[in-house]
Amino acid sequence: MSGVAPVRVGVVGLGRWARVLTRAARRGQRLEVVAGYSRSPEKREAFAREFGCRVVERYEELLEDPTIEGVMVTTPNDAHAEPILQALAAGKHVYVDKPIAHTVEEGLRIAQAVERSDRVFAVGHSARRLAGVRHIRRALEAGDVGELVMAEANFSNERGLELTPQSWRWYADKSPGGPLIQLGVHHVDTLRYLFGPVVAVTALTKRLHTRAEVEDVTMTLLEFAAGHLGYVGSAWACPGV
Repeated sequence: MSGVAPVRVGVVGLGRWARVLTRAARRGQRLEVVAGYSRSPEKREAFAREFGCRVVERYEELLEDPTIEGVMVTTPNDAHAEPILQALAAGKHVYVDKPIAHTVEEGLRIAQAVERSDRVFAVGHSARRLAGVRHIRRALEAGDVGELVMAEANFSNERGLELTPQSWRWYADKSPGGPLIQLGVHHVDTLRYLFGPVVAVTALTKRLHTRAEVEDVTMTLLEFAAGHLGYVGSAWACPGV
């Protein structure tokens, strides 16, 4: 990448994950985070202090800036759609943290907007970029593991026990599926990356242990187009797995 100017981006939603991504961008040479937006003055001030970049009081200021080429959307799941649609309409490239949206309807709206756009649209499924997952992919491609019939994955932790009504993840209409949409979604993508398209899905979700509105135990079965089966487990009331 030597000699290639980094892509200049703005961030909308300045919580913990925005800071994680901005720190990661600073370790590389491909992105330069130049501005940030949040409705919260406190979050704007904290982001500006940590990274020394410009913060704005209106999201439109990012979109109207011709020097900003792309937008990173790190808002809560139920607030993904509008910032994405606005950014694409303004001619910006878009990165959004997983999941794309919290409902199928909003996901379809975004997909249609992406199809109409000539901009790059990327979703932050980070698990498929882990070294171990890439090693598994190479082993599969080399035929080192024999014939595949079933794949299993689990992503669970105890964070559901820490939820309070002050967190958007507490509420069923904002985070449907609980750990499935927050944790299990990573391995739905991982298994799809490793084993190809999925043609059928069956899922069970229950709220058994946590006080929040959302489910805390989920089990999902996948049927792949190639014929084999997969399982993704995800819980929010157990030690990290």
